[in-house]
Amino acid sequence: MASTHLVADPDWWRGAVIYQIYPRSFQDTNGDGVGDLAGITERLDYVASLGVDAIWISPFFRSPMKDFGYDVSDYCAVDPIFGTLEDFDRLIEKAHGLGIRVMIDQVLSHTSDQHAWFKESRSSKDNAKADWYVWADAKPDGTPPNNWLSIFGGSAWEWDTTRCQYYLHNFLTSQPDLNFHTPAVQDALLETVEFWLKRGVDGFRLDTVNFYVHSQGLEDNPPAAMRDRNSPEAPAVNPYNWQDHLHDKSQPENLEFLKKLRALLDRYPDQTTVGEIGDGPRSLHTMAAYTSGGDKLHMCYTFDFLSPIFTAEHFRTRSEAFESIVGDGWPCWAFSNHDIVRHVTRWSTSREDAEPVAKLAVAILLSLRGSVCLYQGEELGLLEADVAYEDLQDPYGIRFWPEYKGRDGCRTPMVWESNAPAGGFSAGRPWLPVSPEHIARAANRQSGDANSVLEHYRRMIAFRHAHPALDRGAIRFHDIAGDVLALERTTDGERMLCLFNLGTAPAAFDLPAGYAVTPLSGLAFGARLDGRSVRLAPRDAFFGLIAAGGEGG
Repeated sequence: MASTHLVADPDWWRGAVIYQIYPRSFQDTNGDGVGDLAGITERLDYVASLGVDAIWISPFFRSPMKDFGYDVSDYCAVDPIFGTLEDFDRLIEKAHGLGIRVMIDQVLSHTSDQHAWFKESRSSKDNAKADWYVWADAKPDGTPPNNWLSIFGGSAWEWDTTRCQYYLHNFLTSQPDLNFHTPAVQDALLETVEFWLKRGVDGFRLDTVNFYVHSQGLEDNPPAAMRDRNSPEAPAVNPYNWQDHLHDKSQPENLEFLKKLRALLDRYPDQTTVGEIGDGPRSLHTMAAYTSGGDKLHMCYTFDFLSPIFTAEHFRTRSEAFESIVGDGWPCWAFSNHDIVRHVTRWSTSREDAEPVAKLAVAILLSLRGSVCLYQGEELGLLEADVAYEDLQDPYGIRFWPEYKGRDGCRTPMVWESNAPAGGFSAGRPWLPVSPEHIARAANRQSGDANSVLEHYRRMIAFRHAHPALDRGAIRFHDIAGDVLALERTTDGERMLCLFNLGTAPAAFDLPAGYAVTPLSGLAFGARLDGRSVRLAPRDAFFGLIAAGGEGG
């Protein structure tokens, strides 16, 4: 692909398509079975061929890898398993030469227990960093300070025998929570962010962004009014969802830190942030608070579309709720990521249904108002891999097996070449087994095949960028019976009708009175305009331009 250069644009992130790379599983260049930064650089031409605007790279910082990089022991160093700072500099240079911006994953809510800050903090109750983490005395009977639960199971408190106090961990016991009520902690974290800004990154994905601040009163969380067994925030076998998390996250003081973070980013050109929000039924309200006003985060995504629900009603109600609640904020939608069962598995009814769902889903995703995150391998239509218990690496899956198998099934290596060992991912034994089912969907098998999921993704991304209405336009929905999502995207000079039949039976959409619609072709969907009605097969889509002056009902 011809080399280009980044064009200065402080709003480049609005409508952007961001491709998430899980570095352990993308491309291994040294044969140790683990992907690395050099491997990402090697595959950037492929990423550029997709037409995406940016990449988001999951953590590659120094870490004991108890949670595979989300337990950071040095925010300003590359873990040797992934390479060196010089490897990262080369990655940035090549990406920018291809017109791709680079976002990195910042894990600010907690560190590894091997971080120098925590080693000092736990050494005594009166050291310089004694209050850098969340410490609390036991109750008189020796039990934890309150009833807060860890997402990874059990109490969110761990007893430390040196300080004879409990420390807070919302995730693994080896991931102690930083105390954002200590100003020095916020200052130190902002310094680590600036380290990467100076190195040329273009933005940050902020892990668990609403977990930064806890209630200093350490009040017990009340029971949840209704247990959501379908919540992607925690599996049904985990009692985490039995609580209403009023006090252990999403505290109002977090807004002040986000303002400090935004002020830092605003000193550097063309930066962006996307925050991950898991806040149950309050997620959209939290999203509104974090993205409104132009002085905090640029955009957030919630878990709304990471659930098993694949209905037109769900997409409409959540999108409309966002529009009504969030106001001037901006969303970033995702259907899959490194923590969730791949969406083709969640939403398809059979193996035969998987490819039609993959093609329909990305058409929906790229038609919603907001920016978009794609997860590596979804452009190949990959299903969740079935990983045997003896091959599991994820502590979450090991803890709750077999009812919940963890996150390894969506983290297995990318498949590049169907005729190469390990699908072209590594010359060694991969850290997770490559799914034999994935080999048949390798990139080299799909590239150039007009009917493939990969080529469909390339067409859809190009289509989105070619139409301003899809990129940054307003959105509104039409009423229609059945499992059809009918929406309209509008910007100055362009109005587009987008129809999606999520059902397994044929459907039709009658054009409102006064509409004159010109069908858009070339996207490999079979829907057709028959007089005043659009006929849609199951898992079908339709795009058409509405003539100026057309009125909707």
